[in-house]
Amino acid sequence: MGSSAAKLARMTTMPDTAFLDHALEVALAAARAAGERIAKYFGQGVIVEIKPDATPVTVADREAEDIIRDALRREFPDHATLGEERGREGAGEFLWLIDPLDGTKSFVRGTPFFSTQIALMHKGELVVGVSHAPLYGETMWARRDGGAFLDSGNSNGERVHVADTANLRDAALSLGNVKSLARNARQWTALAGLIGEVNRVRGYGDFCHYHLLARGALDVVIESDVNILDIAALAVIVREAGGIFTDLAGEGLSLGTRSVLASVPALHPAILSRVSP
Repeated sequence: MGSSAAKLARMTTMPDTAFLDHALEVALAAARAAGERIAKYFGQGVIVEIKPDATPVTVADREAEDIIRDALRREFPDHATLGEERGREGAGEFLWLIDPLDGTKSFVRGTPFFSTQIALMHKGELVVGVSHAPLYGETMWARRDGGAFLDSGNSNGERVHVADTANLRDAALSLGNVKSLARNARQWTALAGLIGEVNRVRGYGDFCHYHLLARGALDVVIESDVNILDIAALAVIVREAGGIFTDLAGEGLSLGTRSVLASVPALHPAILSRVSP
């Protein structure tokens, strides 16, 4: 099948706007309900367990995921789910990706840099994303071809866009989880050179630097050592805000993605040429 015919075939099987709007509404409600449960435990000194992958988990993580799964199961009983704490359930062309408490380390240390992340993938394409950070005070959401939106103390469903920054010398860069980059001498040297070229470097981490990128307060995010559950919803939001979201090799996201280069459009090619493996 030719490329045009293949593209048309994919388009005809894509979920329609009404379905995506409904899926987004359900995901937003589920994220906010999970956030309320997490907020009840915040600052209460919950017991922290260490999982086999050496990451922490608490009762807040598990209960929040159960709330989300129950909400999705009621509305979409034939959809599959993949969650941070409960694993994968079901099969089919629709897959919900759930990180009920992204930033558990921040949560247990009493800092507000944690969030609930929910995304919907259809036949490998991310089509809905919700990022809810209750203690930080921001919720962002997007669905394919629908734009990205922010709800905060200063806005209520305001549409957001990435910045129009065009030169590295004017760019603000945020780094996260860069340990694996330090193991690659060429990438580490390239990153050092990039840091020398940009205007400002910070390490906001977790959901925060993607929220800042999507609303025009940051220009580039580079991360390694990530899991698709950490970034799936944020990828939809950044893309719908006009940004570019790939891995560090310039590839699109999949369930196996482990790194991120997200940026405003004008800067992505130059940065990719420097830091790709």
